Amino acid sequence: MDDTPDLDQFTSRRSTVYGTRGVVATSQPLASEAGLEVLRDGGNAFDAAVATAAALNVVEPTSTGLGGDVFALYRTADGEVGAFRSCGGAPSSASLEDVRARVVEEEDVDPEAAEMPERGPLTVTVPGTARGWERTVDDLGELSLERALEPAIRYAKDGFPVSEIIAAQWAEAADDLRGANARDAYLPGGRAPSVGEHVTLPQLGESMQLIADEGADVVYEGEIADQIVSEVQSRGGFLSHEDLASFEPEFVDPVSTTYGGAEIYELPPNNQGLVALEALNIAEALNAGDHPAHSPERIHLAAEAAKRALTDGLHHVTDPEYEDVPSLGSKSYASDRAAEIGSDATSSVDVGFPTDRAENADTVLLTVADEAGNVVSYINSRFMDFGSGVVAGDTGIALQNRGSSFSLDPDHPNRFEPGKRPFHTLIPGIARLGENDWAAFGVMGGFMQPQGHLQVLMNIVDDGMSIQEALDFPRFRYQVDGQLAVEGRFDGAVLSKLARRGHDVRVMPPPHFGGGQIARNADGVLSGGTDPRKDGTATGY
Repeated sequence: MDDTPDLDQFTSRRSTVYGTRGVVATSQPLASEAGLEVLRDGGNAFDAAVATAAALNVVEPTSTGLGGDVFALYRTADGEVGAFRSCGGAPSSASLEDVRARVVEEEDVDPEAAEMPERGPLTVTVPGTARGWERTVDDLGELSLERALEPAIRYAKDGFPVSEIIAAQWAEAADDLRGANARDAYLPGGRAPSVGEHVTLPQLGESMQLIADEGADVVYEGEIADQIVSEVQSRGGFLSHEDLASFEPEFVDPVSTTYGGAEIYELPPNNQGLVALEALNIAEALNAGDHPAHSPERIHLAAEAAKRALTDGLHHVTDPEYEDVPSLGSKSYASDRAAEIGSDATSSVDVGFPTDRAENADTVLLTVADEAGNVVSYINSRFMDFGSGVVAGDTGIALQNRGSSFSLDPDHPNRFEPGKRPFHTLIPGIARLGENDWAAFGVMGGFMQPQGHLQVLMNIVDDGMSIQEALDFPRFRYQVDGQLAVEGRFDGAVLSKLARRGHDVRVMPPPHFGGGQIARNADGVLSGGTDPRKDGTATGY
């Protein structure tokens, strides 16, 4: 009998999870338990966030890893709303011309047609994860990094059973693992593991143990750094020891807007948080939330708002240290953009650099709330499944391919430059929904992220849905090729009416619509919700 699950027919019912001491929501149940374990051991929401993220590196290795970047938005127990960014840049020794020449040489293409590759060593940027985890617990937590990593190390060395959706992602991504190192680390037995199969990741476990024992510097200035640089340079990349050693995380000021009386906080550029704010502002200017959530009017207006915001973001958002980024999140700018939207769909716009790869990118986002009043939205990713596909030596660390988001057009704001951080899709979120009602939220998945923020917040603010209902509700997704992707759970008549308005409607399966998590503290009552499109769970005590 074939017991392979049908991932397009998920019909289980989920309830919002409640607690008084702590709540953790993630895309994999074992990772949720790791966060809860640390909370029970005296850690706060920040310690639990790092423990959960590290566990996800092991149990959901397709979507996240030490070779990627990490970001956070949070509200502390003493009332501070803050943002954290641990995101590395391009190699400092490489110019746009250097990268173009290497692409022309390797791919035998016309120099004018050269684009950043999708994977491989040229796409590797400095990984921010290890120092990001360490800075999180040192500055905001109660426990040590060593304690926070214990569950992840245990899962890596002792093993874990692979869950359903992650098994499918692992199989799809197997061909992107490049070289013997990658296959040895992530294809046990020479293949992707099946559903329920018990798997160990000993190389990754040893690297995490080394970080626990010696601190994150081992990744940037020690023996792991040596293996990262050796691997990248031996394959034709430019990343150097200097690039790793000079990297430091940073605390930044969040950007914000209001929507329906709620205050929404996002990450500033180089992340696409401004895209989410602009979409919310346009939707509010259009009174999109006055229409029922399932109506063609609501979907049309919200999709057009997302289309405008995403187009603007892809044209302008980049590293602000290299290029000025306009105030896309202002109400006045949104009013001007809203005036362009009528009853019919408008055409898509070329944004000037390869964007299709971010349509299928995936990541992990987790949320935590604790009894002290901390709420944290924490996101950790390598961009596409297994990132660049390059694994550093015998470390088990797959390196990210964030550099594939750069443009090789010298006139584009997001052009490749030495040390520059690329346009980044990752955006955790924080919302103040009432006077003493704070929610950490997010929806992972490339360009779905700001669109997911828009839809989930509209569901909560405009429709009064519970946090679990807001995550369960069917979604749409404007795609940069101009199509309007929708989930098949929408009524067929609604889709016909959208097509009549000129939308190029395409029904797509659940994995294309991201995966959200929410942890909330409303007057001291903690609650959590998790997306049915993922393997995860919300748990609390």
